[in-house]
Amino acid sequence: MLARAALVRVAVFDVDGTLTDGRLPYGGNGHDGRQFHVHDGLGLQSLQRHGIEVALITARQSQAVAMRAADLGIRHVFQAQADKRACLLALLDTLQLQPGEACYVGDDLPDLRPMRVAGLAVAVANAHPWLVAHAHWQTMRPGGGGAAREVCDLLLQAQGKAAAELARWQ
Repeated sequence: MLARAALVRVAVFDVDGTLTDGRLPYGGNGHDGRQFHVHDGLGLQSLQRHGIEVALITARQSQAVAMRAADLGIRHVFQAQADKRACLLALLDTLQLQPGEACYVGDDLPDLRPMRVAGLAVAVANAHPWLVAHAHWQTMRPGGGGAAREVCDLLLQAQGKAAAELARWQ
């Protein structure tokens, strides 16, 4: 698993259930009340600082996702994607990367097809068991609760970049 993580040049995350806890609040005013974990955000920024591209692929359309991605400087944001596998393959083509250079992180069955493409497939701790069966690794933290940060830290460690990130904060 660490050998796979060492090759990753793009980390791709599902949103609902992976960067959020999966709950979808519906309000009368159409307010999108998704919540994101601050630890995940710092991890995603760390990846970008160390030359690892970050992408979000989600089946839903959300202003909250667009705002969070903008806050974190994430350039590759794909919303309303019915075919996440096709989206991942198009992203790899755009970035001129091979599937083995991608990490895909998800929580449920719509993430299975892109996970099967990626060189490193990660399921969050509370992922559906059918998805977990196809993952190379599973986080200890749940989606929306720091799972993405675990992935980011793993990638930095596997690529020998964790010490430099820690030094940045000392």
